[in-house]
Amino acid sequence: MMAPFQRFSAMAGITDRSYSILCGRIASLMGISQSAARRRVDIRAAQQGHKEMAARIATAEAMLSELEASSVDHQALLEAQLGTVGNDDLYMVED
Repeated sequence: MMAPFQRFSAMAGITDRSYSILCGRIASLMGISQSAARRRVDIRAAQQGHKEMAARIATAEAMLSELEASSVDHQALLEAQLGTVGNDDLYMVED
C-alpha cells in the first residue's frame, strides 16, 4: 500500500517566486488570470527559443515593461468591450 503523499510524486514543481510575481503583475495589468499570463509568457519565451527559467524571467520582465510603457489600459478596454456587447440591441441574450 502506497502512502497518500507518494501517489502525487509526479506533480509539477514549484515555479520560481520572482517568475510568479512577474506573471501576477502582468495578469493584473492585462485583467486576465495569472495562469493565462504565465501561458502568454511561456509562449513568447518558446517562440524566442528559451527553455530555462532565467530566460523566462527575462521575457516576463520585458513583457511587463512593454505593458507599463503602453498607453492602453487593458482592463478598461475589456470592460468597455463587455459593456458594448451587453448594450447592443441586436445581441441575443437567450436562445
